[in-house]
Amino acid sequence: MTEQPKNVARGLTLGLTAYLIWGSFPIIIALLSFASPWEIVVWRIIFGLLAGFVFIAVGKSFKTFLQVFRNSAMMRWITLSTVMIMINWTVYVYGVATGQVVEASLGYFINPLVTILLAVLVLGERLRLAQWIATALGFVAVVILAFDYGRLPWIALSLAFSFGLYGLAKSKMSSQVSALHSYTIETVLLAPVALGMLAWVAARGEVEFARHGWPGATGLALYGVMTAVPLILFGVAAKHLPLSWVGLMQYLTPSIQFILGITYFHEAMPTVRWYGFGLVWLGLAVLSFDMLRRSAKNRS
Repeated sequence: MTEQPKNVARGLTLGLTAYLIWGSFPIIIALLSFASPWEIVVWRIIFGLLAGFVFIAVGKSFKTFLQVFRNSAMMRWITLSTVMIMINWTVYVYGVATGQVVEASLGYFINPLVTILLAVLVLGERLRLAQWIATALGFVAVVILAFDYGRLPWIALSLAFSFGLYGLAKSKMSSQVSALHSYTIETVLLAPVALGMLAWVAARGEVEFARHGWPGATGLALYGVMTAVPLILFGVAAKHLPLSWVGLMQYLTPSIQFILGITYFHEAMPTVRWYGFGLVWLGLAVLSFDMLRRSAKNRS
């Protein structure tokens, strides 16, 4: 089978669209604030699952999708990714709903540093000097931010570690399971959890899905669909872009969310907090420079 030629323009368009959608999530969650964070997560799972089935039907890949369930090794990794994405979604929605968008963005800024740490602890990889420097800067930044917040930035750390482990699980299955199929299986596994959460919310008399007319119901449903859409767009984009470009683009979403946190949500940024974020950005700059340098060296 002939490999499809790369189309960088297409890759950039789809990739940027995916990251812009992810970056807009804080505004979407704010618009859905009539519902509790728990209910938002419930409908995200349910309608994300329906969207996954629709995309699989369009692609006529149900046979391949069902075969994944017979692969016990892959299902173990998917189970890990399912637990991690549930933690990630719940903490993220809670963080945004409670006015902590800046801290949520920090989680995705330090995620590359957590990924490096997991590579050492779980995979036994050896770090280059630039990676050691970036990781050390990230550690100092967390200490400074803990001092500023008066507590560990648990929202940021929860998001960073859950998404880091999610990425590790995804990397273990990427050659055998497509992003769409693994995402849909994750939502299948989460469906009983979502129904249990919905029953709990209903018992508290807090189900808002049908209380705000069709705009409210549509908004909650679209948020679930929009969870699947950027995933598909990014999956296609990654096939057309150099890995170094993909690596740099991952900073777009937390950058957009950080800007929204300050300008749209008017969150406070004391001087000490700027120092903490500055160290994180410096660490990411070191990582990015090292990645680009090695990429250029490999090409030559």
